[in-house]
Amino acid sequence: MKTAIEKTLCLCLAALFCVFAVSCHGKRESSEFVIPREFDEAQEYSITFWAKNDTNKTQVEIYHKAIAEFEELYPNIKVNLRLYTDYGKIYNDVITNISTDTTPNVCITYPDHIATYRTGKDVVVPLNDLMNDKEYGLGGKRVKFDSPTMSEIVPQFLEECSFSGAYYALPFMRSTEACYINKTYVEKLGYTLPEQLTWDFVWEVSQKAAQKDSDGIYAVNGQKVMIPMIYKSTDNMMIQMLKQQGAGYSDEYGNVLIFNETTEEILKTVAENTAAGAFSTFKISSYPANFLNAGQCVFAIDSTAGATWMGTDAPLCDISEEKIIKFETAVMPIPQFDPQNPCMISQGPSVCIFNKKDPGEVMASWLFTQYLLTNSVQLSYSSTEGYVPVTIKAQSSDEYKDYLSRAGEDNEYYYDIKIRASKLLLDNVEHTFVTPVFNGSASLRDAAGQMIENVTKSVRRKENVDEDYYKALYDDVKALHRLDSAGLSGGKVKLGKLPEASRALIICLVAVWVLIIAYRIYDAVKKLRK
Repeated sequence: MKTAIEKTLCLCLAALFCVFAVSCHGKRESSEFVIPREFDEAQEYSITFWAKNDTNKTQVEIYHKAIAEFEELYPNIKVNLRLYTDYGKIYNDVITNISTDTTPNVCITYPDHIATYRTGKDVVVPLNDLMNDKEYGLGGKRVKFDSPTMSEIVPQFLEECSFSGAYYALPFMRSTEACYINKTYVEKLGYTLPEQLTWDFVWEVSQKAAQKDSDGIYAVNGQKVMIPMIYKSTDNMMIQMLKQQGAGYSDEYGNVLIFNETTEEILKTVAENTAAGAFSTFKISSYPANFLNAGQCVFAIDSTAGATWMGTDAPLCDISEEKIIKFETAVMPIPQFDPQNPCMISQGPSVCIFNKKDPGEVMASWLFTQYLLTNSVQLSYSSTEGYVPVTIKAQSSDEYKDYLSRAGEDNEYYYDIKIRASKLLLDNVEHTFVTPVFNGSASLRDAAGQMIENVTKSVRRKENVDEDYYKALYDDVKALHRLDSAGLSGGKVKLGKLPEASRALIICLVAVWVLIIAYRIYDAVKKLRK
């Protein structure tokens, strides 16, 4: 009898494992992507490609040229381009289209955004298997163009696309931030640029540049307008200042660590320099380049990708020619707290692929995505701005080396500041970092910038910015960006919800073991009574 009962319980336990194994591995959801054995070139596919450009016609032409070249290699694939002027609009449209299953096939985006896309089931295709496929993967035998191998992609840039245990994108272009400086004004104020900028130096020079006479005329430029330091991306400003000081921002588990003492000290410094007339932001005052080129700014911090707008001879300039002031422009890494250990953010667009019911359609998207990493596209696009190619193959090509060596030959293709901005990133790849990616990391990034924006606005409005203000600011930002929900916490790791099959298995296992233990106890008591 005892043996029969124990056998029955063990069989129940074994059956549970079998059911769990089948539910997890034996059944594939219809939307899950599996690489087909062969790409059917007789089948016609039409794929959509959502891309972003900075109203740069040259970039648009590069997209069109890349599509035409790709379609010539694969006549059965039609690529439909849709252009956006803002990554945020791409993000919003993708989120909207997920529910109606009308996402694009290929999309230029950021890892933070992809983490949110992935909250939908099987929305974004994990690329590990595709990348490693010997036939159609990176450098694959049956790919009709010179696709880079995985080892030919800059490792740091590729790693930025890996999160949640898989690669969900390929890097397309990379940039960092640079400080574009009116060197003429710095020297006029009695200073010499150091080898490495520090925050103390920039704040000191900025406050001196903010001095004006009784008529409201600034001494440094003889004008009624001067904003010594303007930061384009205040989210990057906060993130980098925290990183440089070893302070918390977030971790790999999605814990929010930004509401700390260092953050408050940063905000106090922002408030102090705003009150002195030394600091403002893009959202409050407009593009840093416009003020820099008009002689109304000393330190303009913007992406290296924005280099063609910076300087006296900038090929892309949004102000009239008569407003441009002649000055010498210096291009330097962003200010540091510890110049011996420089630290700057790595950023730039990546490319992800959205899942579709037809595996062949996904394969068509994958082939086009790979084509964006060919030297033809990489070198053409990187030369339009201060971007750098994401492949070692492109960076080490004779064509790219020649391009970098000819800085200053003209103010268009070989624009000096643009090429210097590219070299800045190439020389500092090992000093770059990225922030953890998780569902909600995009909201955290927005919150980081908003705190600087809010403090700057409050000071300009003569509001009382004190300890109570910062406490209220933290609470408001947490609530607005839902930083105490959606898997985010203030420092404690929150475990995600287990799948239903896993929960059922655990409950059943506990029940079976309870029965086994109960039977053992019953059997032992029975023996004692004898």
